[in-house]
Amino acid sequence: MTAVADRSLGPELARTETIATDTDVLVIGLTSSENGPAIVPADLFGDVLTAEVRAELLDALGSVGAKGKPEELTRVPAPAALADVTSVLAVGLGAADKVDAEQVRRSAGVAGRALTGTELVATTLSGIDLGAAAEGFYLGAYTFSSFKSKSAPKPDERPVVRLELLVPGPEFGTLELLRAQLVAEAIATARDFVNTPPSALYPAEFAERARILAVGAGLEVEVLDENALAAGGYGGIIGVGQGSSRPPRLIRITYAGGPKKIALVGKGITFDTGGISIKPAANMENMTSDMAGAAAVIATVLLAARLGLPVTVTATVPMAENMPSATAQRPGDVLTQYGGTTVEVINTDAEGRLILADAIVRAVEDEPDYLIDVATLTGAQMVALGTRTPGVMGTDEFRDRVAAISRSVGENGWAMPLPAELRADLNSKVADLANVAPHRWGGMLSAALFLKDFVPEGVQWAHLDVAGPAYNTGGPFGYIGKGGTGVPVRTLITVIEEIGAE
Repeated sequence: MTAVADRSLGPELARTETIATDTDVLVIGLTSSENGPAIVPADLFGDVLTAEVRAELLDALGSVGAKGKPEELTRVPAPAALADVTSVLAVGLGAADKVDAEQVRRSAGVAGRALTGTELVATTLSGIDLGAAAEGFYLGAYTFSSFKSKSAPKPDERPVVRLELLVPGPEFGTLELLRAQLVAEAIATARDFVNTPPSALYPAEFAERARILAVGAGLEVEVLDENALAAGGYGGIIGVGQGSSRPPRLIRITYAGGPKKIALVGKGITFDTGGISIKPAANMENMTSDMAGAAAVIATVLLAARLGLPVTVTATVPMAENMPSATAQRPGDVLTQYGGTTVEVINTDAEGRLILADAIVRAVEDEPDYLIDVATLTGAQMVALGTRTPGVMGTDEFRDRVAAISRSVGENGWAMPLPAELRADLNSKVADLANVAPHRWGGMLSAALFLKDFVPEGVQWAHLDVAGPAYNTGGPFGYIGKGGTGVPVRTLITVIEEIGAE
């Protein structure tokens, strides 16, 4: 069994009131306006960025065309007055009246990625939003090299070693920085899971890695192997996993922190060929990301524990590999989900909803107040909303609340309806349900309607389809590199924090 990946942590984050000797780069924020760029914040760090230093920097930046546009990078030699700094990197924030936490996070991410090979960096972005600056820089500097043949990267390939966030006083932002670091580390954990290739992260190994992390955090863990799943009647998980030589698992991780109960469920398909309804070969390698929902909820329950939130959170995570073989389930088969509902399998590539249904029924046996499931569930999500906007469905009030929180933290969730007329298309002639509709219209919504049948009345429920947002197949942007993104960990933890504060 492969050991837990030993990815080096991101940059060491520290608060500081002064710039250290031998600082390689000072990162500053630059806004744009009709009157030219301006250094922000304007009212802090006057002992470092004096009026003379600001004027000299603006002259130097202007001479090389810096405008302050969002995420624009401009690097110039440090003025002589900044004797401890080698160079200054100005990162654009856009118009001053539009700078928010997410823009700081994105711009910090661009800077963090650009400064690969740098030992010591200081920044004044912390004076705008310390938490966002810390998160963005940490996540922008994220790398995953566990499977590179050269284990020790060259000096110019290593992420930033230390980031010092300038603060105006000794007590400024202590708790804010702690939370930001814990959140960033949780997102990195989710990214690590997603970026690990399926040859090294099959269901048993995924469950074991999650178990090790949970036990290390002092959490309660239960793992069901294929025999326990079969004996327990988990027909969806068994059906999806039966085509693979690497059998399925179900892991449950519980953090008991308070009276309110939140159930998290995450889709853990460690690789998805589509099964007998096999996918086209082109881009199938991206299906290594089909367990991103599972990665997010595992990272979130661990994060809730590290933050000591006053709620009880249980992650119920089904894990399977969807493969075609002589033992694989066939289109036309009927399986019995955990709890007794029968499902006609029309398309074996609509497997995520089958394992999620088992997990949802098990999760609601705990009588949670809230239920959130996360899945890279449908290509229809990307058709409807693109690759950066999660679809959020569920009970109306909670759906809207989760979508609003997702947008507030920069993860862009958008509330979507569950039209009643689409539910009839999931009726089967031979079973209680069919796993897909006989057409492709509203595929994201139909998948959520399938899951809705397994959520009892009275449970506040939200379903997040993150098929596109959880895995970036394009070029880097903001604090997002190629591969796993960690979406929607920030949404989930903020929802949990708000519920705990009620």
